[in-house]
Amino acid sequence: MEENRYKPETKELPLREIIEQYTRYWYLFVLGVILAFILAFIYLRYTTALYQTRATIIIKDEKSASSPMEMAAFSQFGSFLSRFNTSKIDNELAIFNSKRIISKTVEELGLNIKYESVGAIKTSEIYSYIPFKVQYQSFKEVDRKISVPSLFIEVLSNTEYKLEGEAQGVDGTYKFGEQIALPFGEITVLPNLENLENFNSFIGRTVVVTYRPIENAALDYQGKVVIENEIKSSNVLELSMLTPVTAKAEDFLDELVSQYNQDAIADRNEIAKNTSKFIDSRLQIITRELDSVERNKEVFKSNNRLTDIQAEAQIILENASEFNKKQFDVGTQLELSKTMIDYMENSSNAELLPSNIGIQSEEVATSVNNYNQLILYRNKLLQNSTAKNPVVQNVNNQIEQMRASILGSLKNSSNALKIAMKDINIQESTINSKIAQVPAKEKIFRGIERQQSIKEQLYLFLLQQREEASITLAATSPKAKVVDNAYSTKAPVSPKRPLIYLGSILAGLLIPFIGIYGANLLNTKVTSRRDVERHLSKTPIVGEIPKIKRNESDLIQLNDRSVMAEAYRILRTNLQYLFINKLEENNKGKALIVTSTIKGEGKTFVAFNLALTLALTGKKVVLVGADIRNPQLQRYLPDHLKTKKGLTEYIVYEDMQVEDVIAQSEYNENLSIVLSGAIPPNPAELLMQKRTTTFIDELKKQFDYIILDTAPSMLVTDTILINKLADITLYVVRAGYTDKRLLDFPQDAIDDGRLANVAIILNNVNLNNFGYGNKYGYAYSREERSFLKRLLNK
Repeated sequence: MEENRYKPETKELPLREIIEQYTRYWYLFVLGVILAFILAFIYLRYTTALYQTRATIIIKDEKSASSPMEMAAFSQFGSFLSRFNTSKIDNELAIFNSKRIISKTVEELGLNIKYESVGAIKTSEIYSYIPFKVQYQSFKEVDRKISVPSLFIEVLSNTEYKLEGEAQGVDGTYKFGEQIALPFGEITVLPNLENLENFNSFIGRTVVVTYRPIENAALDYQGKVVIENEIKSSNVLELSMLTPVTAKAEDFLDELVSQYNQDAIADRNEIAKNTSKFIDSRLQIITRELDSVERNKEVFKSNNRLTDIQAEAQIILENASEFNKKQFDVGTQLELSKTMIDYMENSSNAELLPSNIGIQSEEVATSVNNYNQLILYRNKLLQNSTAKNPVVQNVNNQIEQMRASILGSLKNSSNALKIAMKDINIQESTINSKIAQVPAKEKIFRGIERQQSIKEQLYLFLLQQREEASITLAATSPKAKVVDNAYSTKAPVSPKRPLIYLGSILAGLLIPFIGIYGANLLNTKVTSRRDVERHLSKTPIVGEIPKIKRNESDLIQLNDRSVMAEAYRILRTNLQYLFINKLEENNKGKALIVTSTIKGEGKTFVAFNLALTLALTGKKVVLVGADIRNPQLQRYLPDHLKTKKGLTEYIVYEDMQVEDVIAQSEYNENLSIVLSGAIPPNPAELLMQKRTTTFIDELKKQFDYIILDTAPSMLVTDTILINKLADITLYVVRAGYTDKRLLDFPQDAIDDGRLANVAIILNNVNLNNFGYGNKYGYAYSREERSFLKRLLNK
């Protein structure tokens, strides 16, 4: 028995049924889309639109150290120079986005003060035309906890305004231009009367003025501005930011580029000033030395009465002109090297080195330029950090290495020049031997002239370098070349209208879908015949009783054409086929038991209406209240019948006849009713009496149909005890009430043989959940419904 017990099938729903679970609620999807679309429209209507503002510049690469010749000259610095050149654009990006540069921009444009026009729903920032300007004259520093509150200024006229604030002691009416003392400090409000028409449009309107410290405003803009080097192999930078006020963003980006150029020009001027200062100090020394040489020459010629050079010495000196030129060049370079070495040994590593002073060593000149760039970069880092910053310490180490390298190069160059000078001196002794015949005085005179010539050349050279430094200081070009000034997109980039509307449509469809899916997922109640068939696939379903609407009668009327009446007619027809298939033709009446699993599933309602439907065919029908524990049949009876004796009295009193408990129904002349009678203390034992079987047999002789309204099968054993007396057992399942898990009980009872000849009646079914063609057929020949009701299957 246990092995053959029926197990419910777990077939998945067909795709069509799954789709129908959602399409039957199409109006919810339509309503969801409409509501979501309306919410999206309201969101877009009152959400502040953001526009993108862009500007494009090129960073000029002046005196780049990336050429092949210079890289070969600085091969000793190896990977450091490679990293330095590669990260140059990154360094410029850091300068552009530094708080120092942005703070100067904010201060220059006054962007730390924001003006907003108060509207009916939202507040919008104004920038192109501001009706007045609030000047914050001073702030009180007695209590640093005092913050600057927002000011609400209502323009009353060309001369007056009303002031309200978030803090106390601010409210009042004042005149434009009047200095006002407030708890946080003093302010002055100046009207902007350049355009009277625009100013008059603000009369009666309120403007909110918000003050923020420049540092806080700079940090805000630092987070908004985006600076990118999209093409890595180029020096092109793109500046962009998202803002609701395009004119304000355009002014900010243009001013940011201007402040960057001013900062770069200041750096270049600092190098030129240091170079000019160094040259001036050297000129003073050379001037004194030149004066000393000229005085010596004058004294020597005066004392020795020399006016011309002898012909013999002239010939020898002409032959030695090339030698003298070399000696002059070597002497000049040696003097410059000594001067540079003295300057480096007497200066600190925080000072810039003079550049372009005439040292012919390309290695030294390029090293000095790179050294100065590192000094400037280190100084910028110190403006936003301390000397203990790892980046600053790393740069200091690099500066020390380059300084040592430059000093070493200078010393090596000086030593090489000394060796060259020594060699020249040796050659000089050879030449001197050739001019041994020249008087000693002439020889001394030539030495004096040579010293004079060296000093003069050095003096003229330094004058030239000073002029070049002055020209560099005066003629400074911007470091950032503007490719495109700041411009803004015409259409907002946020919020994206098509995307918002598309998202609203999807949300409008998704929310009802999730709701229906969740309801179906959490619903454990029987809803349609499909749920019954999955658990009781071998048990026939003979009828589906529709859900009774409000204000509708719950009993079948004469000539009733309602949906419920048609459902019971179908049930009656299906029962006829069951009787033909399962019963032999005889003159006895047919007994039907109407039961359910638990209380409240509508078995009494089904039994009464089924009895009425069978009685309408002219058959004699008796409805017996066989639920002697909790009788419900009297609900449908008049008061004078509720006290009539019933089934329990017939079983207990053997002298009672069937006619004593049968009552004529007022609903139909072919319908009789037998009440359950008094509630006994032992209902199960009472139903097991022989008189129960006798009672049913007597009724079969008098009536065509005997309908027994019995107790719930799972709660008590009464129905199981009298089930053998019935020809068919009608098992009522209530949609929206009966738990699907309870369907396992009738299946077990059928498999065990406790219930026989069982047929299912599905009660309280929503029209949308009717199986097969019922929900279409019930509308046949009925009064035509409205279009809306037909759409909603009402």
